[in-house]
This record gives sequence, structure tokens and C-alpha cells, in this order.
Amino acid sequence: MPGRTRFSPDHEDHSDQHGFLSGYSISKNGFLPAREPLRRLPSSYYAPWETLLDDLPLLIKERRIRKAVDRMQGLSTNKLHTEEEWRRAYVVLSFLSHAYIWGGEKASEVLPQAISAPFLQVSDHLSLPPVATYAALNLWNFECGGSDFQDLDKLQALHTFSGTQDESWFFSVSVAMEAQGAYIIPVMLHALDSIQERDYLTISRALDELSVCVGKLGQLLDRMDEKCDPMIFYHQIRPYLAGSKNMGAAGLPNGVLYQDANGAPSWKQLRGGSNGQSSLIQFFDAVLGVEHRSSGDDARTKSAVPSGTSKPTPTFHAEVRSYMPGLHSAFLEHISSMKSLKDFANEPGDSDEQRQLWLSFQGATKALGDFRNKHMQLVARYIIVPSRKQNQSTQLNLAVASSRPGRQSESELTGTGGTALIPFLKQTRDETYVTGVKNPTE
Repeated sequence: MPGRTRFSPDHEDHSDQHGFLSGYSISKNGFLPAREPLRRLPSSYYAPWETLLDDLPLLIKERRIRKAVDRMQGLSTNKLHTEEEWRRAYVVLSFLSHAYIWGGEKASEVLPQAISAPFLQVSDHLSLPPVATYAALNLWNFECGGSDFQDLDKLQALHTFSGTQDESWFFSVSVAMEAQGAYIIPVMLHALDSIQERDYLTISRALDELSVCVGKLGQLLDRMDEKCDPMIFYHQIRPYLAGSKNMGAAGLPNGVLYQDANGAPSWKQLRGGSNGQSSLIQFFDAVLGVEHRSSGDDARTKSAVPSGTSKPTPTFHAEVRSYMPGLHSAFLEHISSMKSLKDFANEPGDSDEQRQLWLSFQGATKALGDFRNKHMQLVARYIIVPSRKQNQSTQLNLAVASSRPGRQSESELTGTGGTALIPFLKQTRDETYVTGVKNPTE
């Protein structure tokens, strides 16, 4: 994909937080849009796309999605005008692309030009890769029976691959979590600004509130079981979320071949949608100073900075920022360039204020580590356990490849984002916990 535009604020002062955050496309709902995403593209020119998407679950179930796409005429992106329309087009093409790739007995290594050409153009406009990212599946793919996006019971996914309530609930849980966490963003920005004044009380209170916020996110995550069945998730939903990176066992050893508007082909290996692409969680890491070292690509979660190399592999967390909307990624770059609360909390001193700050910081890192541990337990219920059960499907996809003989080890399971699933999650959790250890040795 093309080089991403780098955005920078006019100044380091975040006192005008509304203006500062809106400049990074961060709304009152955090990284979610200020209002519900478009439900359809307004121009009738795009009716062929929208009609296919309306029928997607049935076309997938009856194995007719590829024939339907193959018959489709290529459409231009010239009739997309507003950013909301570009985002809507990205959602539509993400779902159609993944349905085509994974909607047969074998994965398709070639994405037809009628889909890939506009997908490349839309992705380029949004500074996103042409794959179903977290933004496509969650941030821009929901409707709400009210104005409060935190209310999980009023959320519904606009689109699913399976047509099940389970899948809608799966996406909606993430939407509710993003909305729930929105209020903490300006609170933590104020805490970072307070480092300069050495305002220990303000920072300690912000960290305590962060712990409460992360706890609320964990409570929402606990609700996944209410309406999402692990077996339905594993066999009917998860396969369609996968990308094309590290997916050789699932039938894509070279990735997927795209064609642009001129017919020029290019192979791409891209990570699929995953919660690792949530800007909110990475914001917590950046504020607290949590450092992640894994590339996520190896079962042993090798360091992303191997010895004796001049060009280190980017860490997974750094790499997936290019899978976030461009302005959100730029916001995280800005926050990461600032002095973190870890640096401030680790400064020498033993005053009552400093001791309280450290306790609050330790509590926040523990809360985030506990949240990641809770997520890993969810993965065990929704991926590890189902992967051990016999599957009769002849379709070659991520679920079948993960559960076939020879891939039973937890260390061999691959996530939809292309990571070595369990070892990666364990390392990420442990790196969070160790951040709360006073002056840890490297």
C-alpha cells in the first residue's frame, strides 16, 4: 500500500481537547464516528454492490458468491464524494472480498478485478490496506437503536458473513467497548499534560479512572457468551475474518493476487481483522508506556528486533497501526512520542504523592493486564476448545486448517490477524503486567 500520510498537531498543548481530538477524527464516541455509519451508498450506481451485500449470507451458504461476483461489472469510485461514502464503500468491498476469497471449498488466491480495482482505490483514499480490518468490521459496520453506542443491547451489525445473531453480537461487543472507553481519552490526555506541572494528584486520579474504565470494558467482554456461540463463531464466522498473511495452511501460501484498474497484478499478504487493530487498546498502551516486542509471526513469538540484523522486523503492534484509519494511527504516533506515565511514575523520589502515583500506575497496568488475560480466556473458549472438536467440513479455511491433524498444539493455532495466537497473547499480557514492576530490568 502507499506510504501513509503523517499528521502532526500544531502544538503539544491539548487544552483545546475537542479541537485537537476532532483533528484526528476522534469523536465524542472515541474512535467510532460521531453518528451511525451509512447503511447504503446513496448513488443507485452502486446498487450492484449493495444488492450482493444484502444477499451475502445466502450466497455464501449456497456457494454462489463467486459466480455472482464474477458476473459483476466493474464500477468506478468516481461517484464516492463524502468520507462517509468512502468508508461505506470500504465496508462493502471488505465483505465482498473476504466472502469471495473464503466462500468456496478452497480459498481463492485471485480476487477479481471488479472487486480488487475499486477496493485498492478506496483503501488508498482511506490510508488503509485492502482487507477486512477492524475498522471495516466494527467501527463502520453498526447501527444503534438510540444515540448511546455504549448500550450493547441496542447495537446491531449492519452486515455479517453468516447472517447469524451470533456474528452481529460478536461485532457489536467491540463497538460497545469502543464507545464505553471514549470518555477516558480526554482524561488521559489531561494526565499527560499534567506531567509538565508535576501534578501528581491529577495524574493519580486519571490512572484510577483508567482502571475503572478498563474494568468496564472487561464486563462488556464477559457478555460475549450471551449471544455468541463458540462453535458458530469458530466454524461460521472466524474463517471469513482471516487475511492472507501466514495463511499457507489455509490455502493461501502466496497471499492473494489483486488487479488494479489498469489490470496490473500484485500479490498481497495482509493481516485479517482482529481486536489487535483497536486504536483504543493501543492508546492505553501508549499512555502507560507498555512496550510490546513480538512480531506475532512465529509460534515462539520471536522478538521483532533479532540480533545481527540492520533492518528490524516491526513489532505486531507497530505494524497494525497501518491497519487503522490514517488519522487514528497518527494520533497514536503523537501519543507515543510523548513522555509516558511509566516514565513519570518511575522517576526517583519517595514522597507521599509519588508513592500514591506509583500505586495508581501499578493498578492501571494490572487492570490492563487482567483485561488481556480475560481476552485470552475468551480465545480459549471460542478458538482452542472448538479447534479440538472433530469437524466434518470439506471446505479449506482457517478453522479447518487450525483443527486438522498435526495442528492441534495451541502454539500452532493462527489468529485471524496472522499471529501465533496463544503464545502471542501470553507475551502481550505479560509485557503489560511487567510494566507495573518498579524499574524493571531489561
